[in-house]
Amino acid sequence: MKPYLLSASLCLAALLGACTSSEQPAAPAVAPTEVAAVQTPPPDYPPELACAGVGGKSVLKVVVGPEGAPTNVSLVASSGNGQLDEAAAARVREWKFKAATRNGQPVSTTIQVPVSFNPPQPKPDECFAIEERMRRGG
Repeated sequence: MKPYLLSASLCLAALLGACTSSEQPAAPAVAPTEVAAVQTPPPDYPPELACAGVGGKSVLKVVVGPEGAPTNVSLVASSGNGQLDEAAAARVREWKFKAATRNGQPVSTTIQVPVSFNPPQPKPDECFAIEERMRRGG
């Protein structure tokens, strides 16, 4: 074999040897997913407040655990009415979520949830009975 061919063959063999590796290829990265609401029934709106036109928006900080259930619910911004804030928090504690994932595994995630209370228009019939009861003192 001619010396330049031998030299070229050795170089090619060295390059090919460097290309093959005993290392396993890295596992493909799994795209992360964000938390998703599954069951979010509205809070109970105290009828006396709804009929009196008291409304507002409570903003809650919710930690959603890997199982998809809220593990901690706290008030970030008040609606201006404690009863509404408590009604919002009580209902959100019962909500169900699909947990966020990282590398294919469910993880805890913190989100903010606004809960609005809008007085009904027109007033439901029950409001007239509530207003009459209030006018009579009880």
